[in-house]
Amino acid sequence: MDFGALWQSYDQLDLSLPADAWPTTAVLSGVAGDSVLRIGTSGWSRKEYAGTLYTKGIKDTLAEYSRLFNCVELNATHYKIYSPDDIRKWTDKTKGRDFRFCPKVPQSISHHSTLLNAGTETAAFLESIRAFETQLGPVFLQLSEHFSPVRKLNLYKYLELLPRDIRFYVEVRHPDWFEKTAEREEFFRTLHQLGIGVVMTDTPGRRDCLHMAHTIPHLFLRFVTKGGHPLDVTRLHAWKERLDAWKVQGLQDIYFFLHVHDGVHEADFYQVVRKVFGLPELSPQPQQTQMSLF
Repeated sequence: MDFGALWQSYDQLDLSLPADAWPTTAVLSGVAGDSVLRIGTSGWSRKEYAGTLYTKGIKDTLAEYSRLFNCVELNATHYKIYSPDDIRKWTDKTKGRDFRFCPKVPQSISHHSTLLNAGTETAAFLESIRAFETQLGPVFLQLSEHFSPVRKLNLYKYLELLPRDIRFYVEVRHPDWFEKTAEREEFFRTLHQLGIGVVMTDTPGRRDCLHMAHTIPHLFLRFVTKGGHPLDVTRLHAWKERLDAWKVQGLQDIYFFLHVHDGVHEADFYQVVRKVFGLPELSPQPQQTQMSLF
C-alpha cells in the first residue's frame, strides 16, 4: 500500500501514537474479555514470499499462507466480484484452520458509483462473500481520496442498507473527514449508531488517518512500514502497549494487517512482528540475513 508512504524523511517524522480519541472511552466497555489477535498481510501470492516465507517452488501458496497467518486483507475482491464457487476453492485450501478472509468492497461500488445506485453490485458482492461462511472476517469499504464529507449522506444511506450479520468497516481518506471537527464527530457518531467500524491506518505521511477512535469494540488496523528499519520495531512496541491497554478496557477482535514496503526484508520483519507480540516464530525460517533489531 503506497498511501501515505514518506520514506525519504522517515527518520525525521514523529510517528508516536496519538492519545485515544472520542468515542473510544464510550465504546469500550471497561471490562476485559476474550480478545483475539489476528495478523495478516494484503495477499498470499506476493513474489517476495518465494524462498523466504514459503519454500521455494511451492505451488499452493494460499495453503502455505494460512499456515503462517490467520487472516488476509483480500484486495482481490476490490477488482472483481468472484463467484461463490471461486470462493469455495479458497476456503477448501484453508479448511481446518482458524482463518479469516477480509474482503475489500469492489471499486465499482466504492470508487465508480454514487453508492446510492450500487444496489445490484452490492447484492452480487454480498452473495459472493457469503460463500466464505465461517471463514468470513470483517468487510471493509475503502473510499477514494476524493470522497469528501460533501457526499456524506450518500455514504450514510448506503451503510444503513448493509446487512447487520456481517461486520463492516469504512476507510475514509479525504482530509476533511478528520480536519473538520463537526464532520469527524458526526462520522464517528453515525458509524457507532450503525454498528460499523472505522479502519485505522498507521502510515507515515497521513497521521490524520490514525484517528484512534473506536466506533465498535473491535479493531481493523492497516500498518504501513518500511520493513527494514529500526523505527518499525519502535512503532510495533508502541502498538503492543496500546493494544494491551485497549484489551483491558474491553477491545475484542483485533485485525492487524501489515503493509511492508521493503521486499528484501519483508519475511524477516514478519518474524520481528511475531516476537514483539509473543507469537511462535514463522516456519520455515527465512533464508536471508536476519535483521539486528533487538
